[in-house]
Amino acid sequence: MHGLQRQIVEVLPRLRRLARVLARDAADADDLVQATVERALVHQGQWRPGTRLDSWMFRIMKNAWIDESRARNRRGRVFAPEAQGDVIGLDGAAAMQARLQAGEVARAMARLPDEQRLAVALVLVEGLSYKEAAEVLEVPAGTLTSRLVRGRMALLAELEGDAA
Repeated sequence: MHGLQRQIVEVLPRLRRLARVLARDAADADDLVQATVERALVHQGQWRPGTRLDSWMFRIMKNAWIDESRARNRRGRVFAPEAQGDVIGLDGAAAMQARLQAGEVARAMARLPDEQRLAVALVLVEGLSYKEAAEVLEVPAGTLTSRLVRGRMALLAELEGDAA
C-alpha cells in the first residue's frame, strides 16, 4: 500500500463519522465514504503533500454529498430515516443512557439545515479549526462562524427542549 493510500485508510473512521452526519442513514453514509475514497484515489495527483489530507478528503466528501443531494432531488427521492449508531465499550444503564443521549444529539443534528449541520460536524465533531472548516466548505470564515453559531444555538435549544 502506498503512502497516500495508507493515510486515506487512517482517515476512514473520521470520514465515516462525517458521512453519518451528512447522510443520516448508515447505508447512505457508507456509500458516501466509498464515493469519497474513489474520488480521492482518482484525483490523488491533486493532493499536495504537506497539506492536511483530512481537510482535502472532507472537501471531496462535501462535494460528493452535494452531487448526491442534487441527483436525489432530480429523482424526487426522499432521504431515508436516520439510523441509530451503536455505543461500544459501555454496558448496563450507562450504555442505555449514552445511547439515548447520542440518539437525541443525532436527531437534533439531523434537523439542522445542511450548511449548519456540516459546520457543526467539521468544527465540533471533527475538531477542525474555523479556518480549516471554512476552507473545506469553501466559504469565508465569517460565513462559517455564522453557520456554526446558528447551528450551536439550534442544537442547544432543541436539546434543552427535550430535557424540559
